[in-house]
Amino acid sequence: MNRDTIKKFYHFIKFRNDFTRRNLNKFKSYEIVLFWLKSVLSRSQFLILSGILVGITCGLAGVVLKSLVHYIHYIITHKVHFEEQVFFYILFPFLGIVLTTLVVIFVFKGQDKKGIPVILYEIAQNSSIVSSVKMYSQIVQSAITVGLGGSAGLESPIAVTGAAIGSNFAQTYKLDYRERTLLLAAGATAGIASAFNAPIAGMMFAFEILLVGVVFSDFIPLVVAAVCGSLVSKILLQGEVLFLFKTRSPFDYHNIPFYLVLGVLCGLYARYFVLIARYVDELFHSLKMTRIRKAMLGGAILSILCVLYPPLFGEGYDTIKALTNGQIHEVMENSFFRFISYREWVVVVFVAVICLLKAFSASITIFSGGNGGNFAPSLFAGGSLGYAFALLCVQAGITEVPVNNLVIVGMAGVMSGVLYAPLTAIFLIAESTSGYDLFIPLMIVSVISFSIAKWFSSISPDLQKLADSGKIFTREHDRNLLSLLHVLDLIDKDIQTIHVNASREELAELFRNGRRNMISVINGEKKLVGIISMDDVRPLLFNPEVYDLLTVKGLMKEPATVISDFDTVISVVKKFDETGAWNLPVVKTSGEFVGFISKSGVLNSYRQLLRSHSG
Repeated sequence: MNRDTIKKFYHFIKFRNDFTRRNLNKFKSYEIVLFWLKSVLSRSQFLILSGILVGITCGLAGVVLKSLVHYIHYIITHKVHFEEQVFFYILFPFLGIVLTTLVVIFVFKGQDKKGIPVILYEIAQNSSIVSSVKMYSQIVQSAITVGLGGSAGLESPIAVTGAAIGSNFAQTYKLDYRERTLLLAAGATAGIASAFNAPIAGMMFAFEILLVGVVFSDFIPLVVAAVCGSLVSKILLQGEVLFLFKTRSPFDYHNIPFYLVLGVLCGLYARYFVLIARYVDELFHSLKMTRIRKAMLGGAILSILCVLYPPLFGEGYDTIKALTNGQIHEVMENSFFRFISYREWVVVVFVAVICLLKAFSASITIFSGGNGGNFAPSLFAGGSLGYAFALLCVQAGITEVPVNNLVIVGMAGVMSGVLYAPLTAIFLIAESTSGYDLFIPLMIVSVISFSIAKWFSSISPDLQKLADSGKIFTREHDRNLLSLLHVLDLIDKDIQTIHVNASREELAELFRNGRRNMISVINGEKKLVGIISMDDVRPLLFNPEVYDLLTVKGLMKEPATVISDFDTVISVVKKFDETGAWNLPVVKTSGEFVGFISKSGVLNSYRQLLRSHSG
């Protein structure tokens, strides 16, 4: 036998033995094939194969969601007829939010966590293990919400769906944390790539948002997943379903001042958008109402907004396409603005108002009970802002205004500031418009908007609470690893205790037979009173002049500080630094003493995490 034959024989025996230990009836035939491939392929080869399979699956999921929404839109706009158009906008947005809430309650048992923060939380706190329910729940919920006119986007649900598919694939084939996280990101990447037919944007999304603070050296699975997801949508979806814009002008460096001003406007608007989202979120959380009533309230408000401003209905991509094609009159014809003559200033006011209201309509859709994300709303708002700015420039008498370019670049600017993802925004618009010649204005506007957003808040307000509580990763890698440790897992409970009123003889006995350097002094309720350190006691043991001090009360000292059982490890490390102590006591909220945490124990656990998360 040659070496290759021996190697194949070894892998076959290993594969057979692995499955002998398991119940083969649990696995489908294709899963058995993949397990066999995992046993014979190298790690990198199996990850590439996994990236391809996850990418194709997530691409199909994106196609299913996009197609569902497209056909729901088609049915309600072409098959359902109302004598008055106003009833159309009253009924369907309301119905979308209420039906989504009912589905969440009765079908998915109240599991309504949604959006990118959910993925980041699972990466940081749940070892990248995402519930299998999310492989289809987000599709169902967002299809109902957006299909019936909810003013949100499909891209976040597609990303969550893709992340769940990648995570569950990795769980099925017993991959470790790093590989699971990589395939989770690959799934989300493929989902975004399929939604926009933009594979590079999908990868940038993974790098800028999902994999922040995670160390990786394997990126090829992300690449192949993005390509596969994009190809699937390009092959299966029709052009009108995809996010595509073809109308634009060549870049002219003389127009740079327009882009500089637009970048500032996009940054300020992005801040306005996230503040409105936070306000609406807090408002609906504070309401003492049932989920159904919140959904009915949100649906009613959204319906009113859509009656007044029909462009707020749905994702809004058709409106942006109409603006770039110069069809503003068609956009305005169903709103009450049709009763006003089509003057230039009327058009500016109309576009500016829908731009401002989009932040409200999107937030109400999401936080009152619907399902969707801020990708599409930020793109819609950015396009509207760019168009309104272009019209103002025209009215000011400025000639040669690149109207379509300002619409397209404005989309990237607002998205960059809202999502804190400038590279994602730049490549998404460049790929979706085939506008690679607009890279310079895209970079100018996106970077200015992102810089302004960062000036107001270093972390996206959507993620601020989770980041402050250490529940998601940030760009501080050390802090991320420490956040994965838990205080209760670090406590050394093999301790020596003595009652505060114990006799000298009891104390002497503990000195003779004790194995620890620290003795905890407690009272009758097991609450910590003080600490006796053997380092302090040894110099006194053979000094008869201080014999009277050799009592529990005479030797004990107050600890420099105590650790609570609800403290984070990050706060524990800070206490070690502030006190210079090497061991600190841990007490429960009730005051009961639990044990000690040592600085060396924290460092050892940190080193083990570093070893498992790097490479």
